[in-house]
Amino acid sequence: MKNISNIYPVLLAGGSGTRLWPVSRERHPKQLVKFIGKDSLVQSTVKRLASFLDMENIRIVCGKEHVHEIARHMEEIDISAEEKIIAEPCGRNTAPAILLAMLHILKKEKDAVLCVFPADHIIRDREAFQEKLVSAVKVAEMGHIVTFGIKPHYPETGYGYIEAAGEIGDRALSVKRFVEKPDLETAKKYIDAGNFFWNSGMFTFKASVMAQELSIHQPELLKRMTQLPFQGNSPSQKEYEALPNISIDYAVMEKTDKAAVLPSDFGWSDIGSWKSLYDFIPKDTNGNVIDGDVVSRETRNCLILGYERLIATSGIKNMVVVETPDAVFVSDMEKSQDVKSIVEKLKEDCRSEYQTHKKVRHPWGASTTLEKNDDFTVVQVELYPGSKLEIETDTSAVEHLVVVKGLAKTTTDHQTRILKKGEHLMLSGNQKILMENSGKNSLVIVRVKNYQ
Repeated sequence: MKNISNIYPVLLAGGSGTRLWPVSRERHPKQLVKFIGKDSLVQSTVKRLASFLDMENIRIVCGKEHVHEIARHMEEIDISAEEKIIAEPCGRNTAPAILLAMLHILKKEKDAVLCVFPADHIIRDREAFQEKLVSAVKVAEMGHIVTFGIKPHYPETGYGYIEAAGEIGDRALSVKRFVEKPDLETAKKYIDAGNFFWNSGMFTFKASVMAQELSIHQPELLKRMTQLPFQGNSPSQKEYEALPNISIDYAVMEKTDKAAVLPSDFGWSDIGSWKSLYDFIPKDTNGNVIDGDVVSRETRNCLILGYERLIATSGIKNMVVVETPDAVFVSDMEKSQDVKSIVEKLKEDCRSEYQTHKKVRHPWGASTTLEKNDDFTVVQVELYPGSKLEIETDTSAVEHLVVVKGLAKTTTDHQTRILKKGEHLMLSGNQKILMENSGKNSLVIVRVKNYQ
């Protein structure tokens, strides 16, 4: 389908993934995380589509604070991010996010077919997925709004369901109703009935059809969004914040008579919890999923992920153990979704660990807090090639800047000098310095701030 110019893949890359803390955090959500392997979830999603869709047409909707990281992840897999990222000033659920992308695409292509996918899902069988997407486009061209219904293999209570009715063509079925997350007994009945499918949150539709349905079922939302003022690639925050927080299911899919469900079975998971990640990944002979520097003894049916330190386990089973530089999460596998309440507690206590990692990404590079106490702070700073960073001190501290990798061009009081590896500069009082990386590789500096 690469030759079909009016097909536009749209990735929804919002959300914080609190049920995957401590790896996923507010400022580094799960779509940016490399859980297992070399690719982040958003990179895996883009690669899955790049093999048979034109990546010039891809659009990614994300929070404005994640634009630079999404762009970096795209560039890492050799896909240009230019004109492809649409920034939300705040989260307003899937209906405004999808409509934001749709209105952006309609400026270029009046007869566009949108294929909407969350950026943080995993699909094991790419060939089967591609076959279903071809069918979805055909059904969408018939005037239907297609949702991918995942064939349930067990009575899951964490997903919404779609009840299907008669066939409408190309193996797609009409939608009888959408149902909320059921209890276990109800989920078992859905499995036995055979015409219920997990609601994947993936859609294919013609933009003109969706616009028509929005004009019928959400005319005020459509009107307000078509009138949104933009600042660069992002709508005005004031007007966007005033939009309703509403899902596309509630806004359109539960009301329209054009909904269709395409039964699908291509190894899908939304990775909504540590248990769902464990269930998805192949296990070793002891039933474990292990990644990182781990030594295990008499350990069975566990998920163990290490990102920096050695993890040693002995005599445990059915557990989740996840280590990051500033936090460790340990839980019974079946209770691991309760991590969300831990995140809420951290937020109430104003703990930074709910929001950021020790390493924080910025448009210019990254900063990693190595040590922090009442006497001093040590931060490692990485500047990307071509980037600049202004550093300012005050009368309460003396700061030493030490170059540990690369060449730093520094400007203070109109004086410029080059610092090589091993050289340093001291700042005190109310001084400012402009640090530039004019080289081809990253510049790494260690900032040591002593408090007086």
